[in-house]
Amino acid sequence: MITVKPFFALRPDEKLVSECAALPYDVMSSDEARAMVEGKPYSFLHIDKAEIDLDKSVDIYDEKVYAKAASNLKEFENKGVYINDGKKRYYFYRQIMDGRAQTGIVGCASIDDYLENRIKKHEFTRADKEIDRIKHVDICSAHTGPIFLTYKDSSILDNIIEKETEKAPIYDFTSEDGIRHTVWATDDVNVDTAIEQEFSSLEALYIADGHHRAASAVKVGMKRRQEKQDYDGTEEFNFFLSVIFPSKSLKILDYNRLIKDLNGLTPDEFLSVISKNVGTVEEYAEIGQYRPDSIHTVGIYVNKKWYKVKFYDEICKEASAVDRLDCAILQKNVLSAILGIDDPRSDKRIDFAGGIRGLEYLEKRCNEDMVAAIAMYPTSLDELMAVADSGAVMPPKSTWFEPKLRSGILIHKI
Repeated sequence: MITVKPFFALRPDEKLVSECAALPYDVMSSDEARAMVEGKPYSFLHIDKAEIDLDKSVDIYDEKVYAKAASNLKEFENKGVYINDGKKRYYFYRQIMDGRAQTGIVGCASIDDYLENRIKKHEFTRADKEIDRIKHVDICSAHTGPIFLTYKDSSILDNIIEKETEKAPIYDFTSEDGIRHTVWATDDVNVDTAIEQEFSSLEALYIADGHHRAASAVKVGMKRRQEKQDYDGTEEFNFFLSVIFPSKSLKILDYNRLIKDLNGLTPDEFLSVISKNVGTVEEYAEIGQYRPDSIHTVGIYVNKKWYKVKFYDEICKEASAVDRLDCAILQKNVLSAILGIDDPRSDKRIDFAGGIRGLEYLEKRCNEDMVAAIAMYPTSLDELMAVADSGAVMPPKSTWFEPKLRSGILIHKI
């Protein structure tokens, strides 16, 4: 049984929401964030990346950064930039990118569902990144960035979303990158009850994106349980802010690889070894770029030419859900076996690029600081959920979701 609760949101004044809303803290550097907030005194990056308001000599993990985030949040409240919603509600958040819409329900998921694996994960988390967000959430006493969750489809939730989003929204704006963001709020306790009951009938939710934010929110909740021995489970720290989408509405983009060197091989030798051991190799030089158009194919750009590689059937027949993924097949048979890149998390000879950057970016990097690029076919939601259901984790850099959820539209105070 899944628990998702309505909540009292802290949210921007309608006139300021487009300025407040910001990309997640972990998709840009501090310098990029400083540039993004020029002329935007109420950008949520002043809270999510508060080091931008301190001297550049201050380490991004310094205690001063978390204190500044908390003071900025309080200042935004005092100035009326953010207001407290007077009613516990669910919200609906729609993003439209390139004509494709995805609409999720915003509510607060249970840390117990996370701890008991009813909220399923597919990534490892890093301790240093967790500690950063633990401090941020605890000192701000708020969940400032939502966790991106998904569920296997529910016709009841589909119908609720459809009906509720026919009403007037509380926010509707287009961000600088051309993505339209629309938010609605429930105003009927019967709708709230129906949403809560339908979530309770689901067997699981899945983390699509935000593993570090989720783990950190849960650990703050556990910390506060220890501090409040008589907690009863209804306190806000027992729940974390989430946007929960039906899986059929989501799109995973490719997550591509960039290679620093060919482990002593020439481009022709590299392709020859692939042809012998990995898959058929077809040159695409005459017709331009090759973007993989089916599972078990990759595009390789090397020596200013594109090649289509289709994996041989025998290397695609792995037993486990995770080992059948294209990125796992590539890692085992190309990156490790041929190029000697055994740990893509730490090896400096490999870099990664989200599909949002396009194939042109891969070519550009190969003309600058890399010798080869590998374009992937996107992992599917079904593959992601199969891995999560099996209790396994995805290989590094397996999924890239677009559009990114904006932070600073709805905040959950704990």
